[in-house]
Amino acid sequence: MNYAQELQWFRDFRATPQYARLKQRPVAYFCAEFALHDTVPTYSGGLGVLAGDVVREAADRGVPMVAVGLYYNQGYICDWHEDGGKFVEVCREIPPESVGLVPVTNESGERVIVEVPIKDRKVFAQAWRYDVRPSGGAEDGAVVPVFMLDTNLPANSESDRAITNRLYVSDKETRLMQEIVLGIGGLRFVERMGFHPSVYHLNEGHSAFLTLELIRHQMHERSLGFDQAKQFARRRVVFTNHTLVPAGNEVYDNDLVSLVLSGYCQELGVPVQEMLTLGLVHQSSTFSMTMLSMRMSGIVNGVSKLHAEKAREVWTSHPMVGITNGVHIPTWDAFPVADFSGQGAFRAAHQDRKKALLDSLRQWGRQWGPDELLLGWARRITQYKRPMSMVEDTERFADIARRADRPVRLVIAGRPHPNDAEGQKTLTRLRELTEGPLKDVAVYVPEYSIAEAQLLVSGCDVWLNTPVVGFEASGTSGMKAALNGVLPFSTRDGWVAEVELYGIGWPADSERIGTDLLDVLERDIIPLYGAPGISDGWEQNMRNARQMVLDRFSATRMVREYCELLYS
Repeated sequence: MNYAQELQWFRDFRATPQYARLKQRPVAYFCAEFALHDTVPTYSGGLGVLAGDVVREAADRGVPMVAVGLYYNQGYICDWHEDGGKFVEVCREIPPESVGLVPVTNESGERVIVEVPIKDRKVFAQAWRYDVRPSGGAEDGAVVPVFMLDTNLPANSESDRAITNRLYVSDKETRLMQEIVLGIGGLRFVERMGFHPSVYHLNEGHSAFLTLELIRHQMHERSLGFDQAKQFARRRVVFTNHTLVPAGNEVYDNDLVSLVLSGYCQELGVPVQEMLTLGLVHQSSTFSMTMLSMRMSGIVNGVSKLHAEKAREVWTSHPMVGITNGVHIPTWDAFPVADFSGQGAFRAAHQDRKKALLDSLRQWGRQWGPDELLLGWARRITQYKRPMSMVEDTERFADIARRADRPVRLVIAGRPHPNDAEGQKTLTRLRELTEGPLKDVAVYVPEYSIAEAQLLVSGCDVWLNTPVVGFEASGTSGMKAALNGVLPFSTRDGWVAEVELYGIGWPADSERIGTDLLDVLERDIIPLYGAPGISDGWEQNMRNARQMVLDRFSATRMVREYCELLYS
């Protein structure tokens, strides 16, 4: 289907019995992070941005949905502070009211509070509401409420009040308690609010403990044993897995899980050991949130065709459906009403966006011109994404970039997780290069918020994507860039494995990434770009790239496939 046909599908869908059922019993979409707005500190990167796009698309298309996450009082995107030559993150408290969230109250105006058993005590959680409204011009849209729980309540101890302080906190016990609050507390909250979801959609495994609460309901409501209740619960759960990388799949020591879940298991009347088997990694003493999610889901999907194929090799007993991610067009399209049919129209519009990006780079001391070829790389800084690929051969890149007749510039944005030692080393090296031998031709931008991302994916000329093939599950930043006519230069990983890049961009050889990037840059990209500025051939590739995303990689298509393959 093309984009217009996808929109028509939803018009037809709203007249079906399936849609009528969802109106009565909506989808409950759970995720540890949501990128809803720059000011709301509830996201760190791609997972949260995808979740934000899902709820925005659901609002535009009128898909009945309620979303559940956590509110992190100190967030994840923190300030940078230089301490003895090393850059460290400094976080501050961000009260939810200060970013436009409203407390959830009952008819009497009292806060809605849920109790969550953790160890031998009760932890209390409240919730904050953020309404995602349909985009301008969306037909038959509906508000999707996003409820974000936190434990910052006087009724809790100081340590329990801090459970939800930080997104992806490094302490394993706190992280596990967060996931209990999200899963068990989140489901209890949804029910307290009067929702009776037909489907529980786990976006990654962080919320998988909600499946235990579903088992508890089935045991009590149907007078079933534990094993029978599991089968009933599974019918209502779907799971989206995003990564094959171990760091993206939460694992805990069995003893820690036993300790933290002891109170809940006592409440449930099921031995802890029986509960542990649901997430047990075969022949180990490790509990995996991914294994719990897979064993307790009726349907599992990967986020690209290649990812689903690779996942089937890893988890042979849990076949995955391939539903490639998409992007919310109104959020990421810098040219929503533009007509690019005339020669030169697209390049002129792009140059305006590029100038806006270049203006923002002035704060980092770069005075670059709009006719200089601008390469962009922006995502989490971690080993498998290989952020150093373009500058591995520093001298050769510098020589190519400084040629007076065809100058090249490079912007790199993103940051590693504070506990990723290798990522921190890479960041240090990037800073050394961009403030040293490559200062005139490259820049590192530490901020990578939604607003920064919108500038980058519409203002660069070429979008670099350099992961080791098989490690990047989808990679939606390249879709956003291509939507805006920024040409992809990528290894054939994630969504890129599904397209033919000829006439759109350039494939990169994953096995010899550093050398190949420079070879293709010098041989193919620079000559096509033109001097000065964008050539006619380049502009045609821009049109091709944009049309490809509209036709194949919109969140409209993604949510349509959710409705057909997961929610039915």
